[in-house]
Amino acid sequence: MGEVVFLYRSLAYRNAAADILRKARKLPRGAERSAARRYAGALRDLARTEAWLEGRVAREPRMARRVTNAASG
Repeated sequence: MGEVVFLYRSLAYRNAAADILRKARKLPRGAERSAARRYAGALRDLARTEAWLEGRVAREPRMARRVTNAASG
């Protein structure tokens, strides 16, 4: 049951981010458009972070992976 709740919550965040980003593209350049794009990015990040907290994503962030590979090679 927990996986279903996680899936719906994650999809809700991603869909909300996509909707806000579509609306932001229709706005003229300016502060309102930038704020909407930042908000959409924050929702996308929240979905990723929540996935990480739930243990659904086993990947490391790109920067940390690059540093680890460079140190070991």
